[in-house]
Amino acid sequence: MVRFPPFPMLRAAMLGAIATAGLAAAALAQPAPAAFTVTETGRGFDTLQAAINAVGNRRATIAIASGTYRQCAVQEAGVITYVAAEPGKAVFERSACEGKAALVLRGTGAEVRGLVFRGIAVPDGNGAGIRLEQGSLNIAGSWFLDSQQGILTGNDPGGRIYITRSTFSGLGTCENSAGCAHSIYVGDYGELTVRESRFERGTGGHYVKARAGQVTIENNSFDDAGGRATNYMIDLPAGSRGSIADNWFVQGRDKENYSAFIALGAEERLHPSDGLRVSGNEARFVPGLRRSSTFLADWTGSRVVMTGNALADGLTQYERR
Repeated sequence: MVRFPPFPMLRAAMLGAIATAGLAAAALAQPAPAAFTVTETGRGFDTLQAAINAVGNRRATIAIASGTYRQCAVQEAGVITYVAAEPGKAVFERSACEGKAALVLRGTGAEVRGLVFRGIAVPDGNGAGIRLEQGSLNIAGSWFLDSQQGILTGNDPGGRIYITRSTFSGLGTCENSAGCAHSIYVGDYGELTVRESRFERGTGGHYVKARAGQVTIENNSFDDAGGRATNYMIDLPAGSRGSIADNWFVQGRDKENYSAFIALGAEERLHPSDGLRVSGNEARFVPGLRRSSTFLADWTGSRVVMTGNALADGLTQYERR
């Protein structure tokens, strides 16, 4: 004989099942989270440009849901933090605004955290993940991949740029009429800091080119082993002061110019370079490669301080050019 539970117990079980089904239905009925949410207001938007427009000339954070976005945006004002909900899972791919970049920044300032910029190309060869036209910029834990350029800036002598824990891979080209593109190309900015970042597999140009008056380039890796038609690891063409310290460099075989790892003042003299400190770096050639090169080539004749650099055979520490 089959025994049924007492009615009160059966009724409770049925009510529980109904409640669970109701919660599940309610969950299914909830709208999907917005792709772009202004965290201070909770408002969600389908496009990054709409979220930026809603911020206007204020300070705000835009949280970006995981996904691949074929869109771009221009920031005209304010101070905006762009942050991935999951680092490395919010990807901006193959779309450039104004024929420039996935993000065109000309507000007061911006911060980028955990985003990926991939496959950005434009007709003039300067397609970048980020085009910074004015204002200050912080970048942390982001990726710039397989594009003509990673970051390209205009001139802002009062601005500062700080980059940390980011990856620059498969960037650079010298095949277009606009000249060479680079992994990072910074104009006449007041200050550039690059720390704990990785540069690799360049496809032309330099890994870091900067006309900033003050540079701090420390604890990075410059792995040119898989590079193709690349030039200098670091080019400071207008002169700079500051520090290049505790970096790891390896020069690859396929170079357009292998005559130096670091170049100072090769184009113009916007800034003094006396006191630039180059210390504690390690530099070598890819295994099996034997050639002669110079670690620091100097066109300025400045009083550069060089100490504690570990250099492979074939590398001259300093050369006045």
